[in-house]
Amino acid sequence: MVAKPYTWKDGATLEEHSRRKHQIIRQYFARYIRVRCQLPQQSKFRFAIVDGFAGGGVYNCGASGSPLIFIEELRATSIELNLRRANEGMSPLDIECVLIFNDFDPGAIEILKQHVAPLLAGIKESEPRLHLEVHYRQQEFENVYAEIREFLQYNRVQSVLFNLDQCGNSRVAHETLTDIIASFSSPEIFYTFAIEALISFLKKTDPNALNARLNPIGVDADSVSNLGLMMNNQAWLGATERLVFEAFERCASYVSPFSIHNPNGWNYWMLHFAKSHRARQEYNDVLHDNASTLAHYGRSGLHMLAYDPQHEGGLYLFDMKGRDSAKSQLHGDIPRLVSEFGDAVSVADFYASIYTATPAHTQDIHGVMIENPDLQVVTARGGDRGAPHTIRPTDTLRLRQQRSFSFSTPPSKRR
Repeated sequence: MVAKPYTWKDGATLEEHSRRKHQIIRQYFARYIRVRCQLPQQSKFRFAIVDGFAGGGVYNCGASGSPLIFIEELRATSIELNLRRANEGMSPLDIECVLIFNDFDPGAIEILKQHVAPLLAGIKESEPRLHLEVHYRQQEFENVYAEIREFLQYNRVQSVLFNLDQCGNSRVAHETLTDIIASFSSPEIFYTFAIEALISFLKKTDPNALNARLNPIGVDADSVSNLGLMMNNQAWLGATERLVFEAFERCASYVSPFSIHNPNGWNYWMLHFAKSHRARQEYNDVLHDNASTLAHYGRSGLHMLAYDPQHEGGLYLFDMKGRDSAKSQLHGDIPRLVSEFGDAVSVADFYASIYTATPAHTQDIHGVMIENPDLQVVTARGGDRGAPHTIRPTDTLRLRQQRSFSFSTPPSKRR
């Protein structure tokens, strides 16, 4: 697939899938900073942002692109956190962030510099607790990545957020995604691509896996001319989601493989990669705050892709209907998972296990842990948790001695 490059000089058009993607990035990034800066004893947070396909920064409608979104949210969240800390009698917080903006189009970078400069000047004048250092690069991302990695490692930056929006082309190798996750102690990646790019890649590297997924829904992997007719089909979404997950699951411990829910079909995918289950937990919750922005087809409980596409699976849009479905499945899934550990598991280990493959909201998971008659949440001191919002990673989730559930056939085997 050959992507249409943005014409930043003439004013780039903000397409619907990009608008939805930016909405998720903006809200998740603000949440990311709050989570990383929540310790009362903390006085400094140091991290980096790498925008590998940064563009010109502002669309012709006036909307901010990702580089400006990062700067705007850094400023707003820094002010918010320090006001709250002052009100609570806590010491102020300094945020130090290195921003690396790269684009292969030199013209886009020059335009971006013009939009970034006044924001940086305003922050320097009015926000003494926010320290931003901006670097610009003008290369293909694959060609500049090694230099960026070396720069961050030399400066001992371990928390790094990569935004890799390829505009439809396969310009980031799988090996690069894996290397990013391996090279830093706390990395996260937003990775956007068009499904045609992945299919073209799989046709060359793993045609058997591609045929196994697409043939059952009537798509011949050797001739993908009918892809456009399938883009709005839910069976297509389910098949391609499995393709996406299987292609990228080895890149990171936690991979979110959801499609951007677009009126023109499920052709753009926005993946999130992380080492930490907490990152996936927060990402899931942001998706629920933006219902119908991304889409999932399959189960809504703990094993989202463990279903038989010929007999089960449903559309999950992170809305209230989806959440009701998730809670129904969680009532069986959670006790069954605890039994795999024996009769008890720490909540931290439970989180680490489930967030590899669930779209569920934290509130729904916690609600079922408290409401389910087969489950008990015990504090470190041996007391019972009585409310979902009080559950902590240091708690223990265990099965009650008198249980109502029984083992059943795995979802993928049901008919």
